[in-house]
Amino acid sequence: MSTAPAKSSRKAQIDAVLLKLPGASARVINGLDAYYVSDRMFACISGEGVGLRLPAAAATELQFSRNDVVPFQPRGVTSSREWVQVNRADAADYEKDLELFRASLEYVKSGGNR
Repeated sequence: MSTAPAKSSRKAQIDAVLLKLPGASARVINGLDAYYVSDRMFACISGEGVGLRLPAAAATELQFSRNDVVPFQPRGVTSSREWVQVNRADAADYEKDLELFRASLEYVKSGGNR
């Protein structure tokens, strides 16, 4: 049994949320589906979740305040403190995180913590 259709459908649902943000575009980098603004990655699909970049303090707060937010570890490798992952069983539920994704896009677009 193949999971390709489910994966494709999941990506399409995530695309529907993230690509409606002004200036967002999608690319594949190192085999991961990633989302960019101004040539900088602000989000990335990894495993059963979506990683996103936020100021370190906001990322830390989310990890303590929400059960569905964990440290971002693409392929098991720990990322920086600015990256967290939001896990949703149903990809359509990422619509509920639209403001969070918008904050990530704006943070990266403004230069973030270069």
